Amino acid sequence: MRVIRAEVLGMCFGVRDALRAIANVEHPERTTIHGQLVHNPVVLGELDDMGFRTKDEHERDGVPDTPDVLITAHGISDRERSRLESAGKRLIDTTCPLVTRVHQAAQKLAEGGHHVLVIGKPGHVEVRGIVEDLDAYDVVSDAAAVRTYPYPKIGIIAQSTTPEALAAQIRDAVFERNPHADIRYVDTICLPTKEHQRALDRLLGQVRAVVVVGGRNSNNTKELVRKCRDAGARAWHVESAQDLDPAWFDGVSCVGLTAGTSTLDETIEEVHSALSRVRMPAAAVG
Repeated sequence: MRVIRAEVLGMCFGVRDALRAIANVEHPERTTIHGQLVHNPVVLGELDDMGFRTKDEHERDGVPDTPDVLITAHGISDRERSRLESAGKRLIDTTCPLVTRVHQAAQKLAEGGHHVLVIGKPGHVEVRGIVEDLDAYDVVSDAAAVRTYPYPKIGIIAQSTTPEALAAQIRDAVFERNPHADIRYVDTICLPTKEHQRALDRLLGQVRAVVVVGGRNSNNTKELVRKCRDAGARAWHVESAQDLDPAWFDGVSCVGLTAGTSTLDETIEEVHSALSRVRMPAAAVG
């Protein structure tokens, strides 16, 4: 079976930087990772083997037992940072700079008197880090959730992995339903997310079926799957080559391949190789 790869796929610079930082930690056994470093099961297994402790993203209210705490690429709020430091913890910070940019934009809007609307997934670790530093805010995940807000000034930002089209729909709904307000939109979607999504758009012009590689709870990977299905293409979300089922590709002669921003290069190569070995039936179509 022929495999066409998206022009941009796989690990972004923020995740690569976080992995490099992890490799330089001298005492993993003295370090608790404050949540999942990245939403990638292979990486998480390797970290466990190295001796790191991990605090589940939904169980971070307590204070880790270890003297060192590693902040993940998804970031944390300034309030959480202060809480950990006040408990005597030494922080190892791997926050992606593009996530830091979202935090800064939200705080600047709030300081300017804007009620902050965060486009994103409620409860997501990145979103939690943003809103914990805001006295007032709303998180909206789709245009249907937008309402008329009783504020003269509204500021809009987005979780860094938000699809551009979704952000545009929500932004337009805010303007439509709040004609009384002074509204400011700050584009905080990160460039790697945009490049992955745009590359997938180009890929969907060539194929009708796509394999998307990434962690099951990776937001940006899920959005790639959603984009495929919204375009009418068949899409399969896999974490590794072991998840592939050759029966999926009956009647398929050409398949697209893309991957989320926390997917290892070697995982992509393994999936690509496995797809290439799938035999095409005589009546296969593209």
